Parts: sequence; C-alpha cells; structure tokens
Amino acid sequence: MKAYREDLKAKAQSLRKNMTREERHLWYDFLRAYPLQFRRQKPIGDYILDFYCSRAGLAVELDGGQHYESEAMAYDAARSQYLQTVGIRVLRFSNREIWENFTGVCSAIKAAAEAGQEK
Repeated sequence: MKAYREDLKAKAQSLRKNMTREERHLWYDFLRAYPLQFRRQKPIGDYILDFYCSRAGLAVELDGGQHYESEAMAYDAARSQYLQTVGIRVLRFSNREIWENFTGVCSAIKAAAEAGQEK
C-alpha cells in the first residue's frame, strides 16, 4: 500500500465536516454505531474513501450523479482496481439507493463486513 499522504489529511477533514445528505444518513443512522468500526473520509494511497472498515477490509462509496459520466466511471474503475490490489473490497451505492432502499444497503454492508472479517 502507498504511504500515507499528509496532503490528503486536510481535504479528508473538510469532507468529514461537509458530508452529503446521503453520507450523513448512512453514517448517523447505521455506520457510526456498527459493531465493526468504520472511519469517514479515510485517506488510502492517493484516494479518500467515503467510509472504510480496516477490520473487514471494506470501503463503502456513495455515488452521486457525476459518478455516472464516462470520465468519472473510468476514474472510479481505476480507483476500485487499486483498492482491490491492496486488499480492500469496494461496495458502491448510488445516492438514490440510500433513499429508496436504505435497509437493503445496510444489509449489503453488514454481509460484506462480516464476510471480510472472517478472512
């Protein structure tokens, strides 16, 4: 894994203070109290992960509409590939899924976190 990038620390702190509505909903209504500790806006290599659980080797990413443009999709694919090479599984959910299927999103995260912890 790449060394910690000090320059991403301030950006990550800013992102934590300015979470999207969907990130706040997932954090305050599920992940904050989850038995396996998740971190918000965690720098890993050249990237900042929305949510990261080191014990499960799991990143959870919430994608707004801009993530479905071709350039952003290519960036996200390269990002996910890098994270997989360092042993981090990536779960992606659209912002719409947070509002329309919150229980399903939480169930998927729980299943992935439990499976990751068993490794």
